[in-house]
Amino acid sequence: MKILILGSGQVGSTIAQNLSAMPDNDVTIIDIDETALHTLGSRLDVQTMLGNAASPKVLEQAGAADTDLLLAVTRSDETNLVACKIAADLFNIPNRIARVRSSEYLEYRPDNEEIENSLSLFEVTDSISPEQLVTERLASLLSYTSTLQVLKFAEDKAKMVIVQAHKGGLLVNKEIAQINSHLPDGVDCQICAIYRNNQLIVPSARTVIIEGDEVCFVAASSDVKAIMRELRPLEQSTRRVMIAGGGNIGFRLAKQLESKLDIKIIEYNHSRALWLAENLDQTLVLHGSATDESLLTEEYIDEVDIFCAVTNDDENNIMSGLLAKNFGAKRVIAIVNRSSYVDLLEGNKIDIVVSPHLVTIGSILAHIRRGDVVAVHPLRRGTAEAIEVVVHGDEKTSALVGRRVSEVKWPQGCHFAALVREDQVIMGHKEDAVMAEGDHLIFFVSRRRVLRELEKLIQVKMGFFG
Repeated sequence: MKILILGSGQVGSTIAQNLSAMPDNDVTIIDIDETALHTLGSRLDVQTMLGNAASPKVLEQAGAADTDLLLAVTRSDETNLVACKIAADLFNIPNRIARVRSSEYLEYRPDNEEIENSLSLFEVTDSISPEQLVTERLASLLSYTSTLQVLKFAEDKAKMVIVQAHKGGLLVNKEIAQINSHLPDGVDCQICAIYRNNQLIVPSARTVIIEGDEVCFVAASSDVKAIMRELRPLEQSTRRVMIAGGGNIGFRLAKQLESKLDIKIIEYNHSRALWLAENLDQTLVLHGSATDESLLTEEYIDEVDIFCAVTNDDENNIMSGLLAKNFGAKRVIAIVNRSSYVDLLEGNKIDIVVSPHLVTIGSILAHIRRGDVVAVHPLRRGTAEAIEVVVHGDEKTSALVGRRVSEVKWPQGCHFAALVREDQVIMGHKEDAVMAEGDHLIFFVSRRRVLRELEKLIQVKMGFFG
């Protein structure tokens, strides 16, 4: 696949790193930053071109005429949108994905019924809003206290959850097989992976879960809390939340949750703080710095259930998070862009580090994978993935339809987690389950190099279209 990436910032470089590592991908990056291009070109197997990403001449020189996919991920919404329009009208690039940050573009609905939204005017086939993706990730984490990651599948009928095992969990220091003696009738789960001292353990029924293990499991959404009780003691539900940063993410998160939780938001910019106060209904807006010790103390940081640091500055998020934890906040979540910081921080004083670029790359990878791939979520800082696919075809045109789970030779490192059929969630250990047209399959992939083998299994033979 020939891919043009516009923009070599954090998002663009992360995408380039992932896509260039896949076989048969020919990646070219366009940017006006010569230094950044030189760094990427020396580090990755990609071509680079210096120039304006919205210039028809530059796009032509980069090979737009025979490009399969355009990823417009510069920092400018306008540049991304214009580039998609040019790519469609002049070069007929079939797939055009734009990074769009402004809610004005995303939420505007014209009166003209023939126009779906403002993005369609620019011939954008798919849009990605990193801020919205991160907001959704944070909202999921706030809904399930003590989780490290929460991922939704099959329209939220199933969830994959990563949680650290603690003393007091019913299954801690016991074999996984004993989970059935604790769970209510009808409640089930699939434990997909265990990370112990950063080493992957592929669990069996005889595997013993010990304190400190990071356990990845899949369950029906309604059963998640019952499964979490197996891995750690029940904790008081989240009620008090303090958000550091009133930008797009902070505002969206507060707006989404203020009717359910007691929220305080700290914003340094005075005019922005006034705007937040006018546009939020039940959130207390504080003007000041989240690294101000006296402000944190005066606002009873020791009574806060979760402190979310979501400013645009990594160092500010880290420092405010460390201060909040030191002053008694029960749990701290921080947005951190630099991947080197993520590895250093997570699991120490800061409980959860959210990387916007890993969240964004998951959304983009869902468009890149072959077959009917619904969702791709990077796990363990990108070393593993959770993938949701939809099965199509029949017994003649599909390698999966009409076959039992146990009959399929899954690629090594690809672990079948669950099957979702309408409102039914069937766990991966039910090996007699027969896969059917329209089923949603969920996989935990611990070795990314086997993804191509999985894609081949998913793909429908050409007879399906005859």
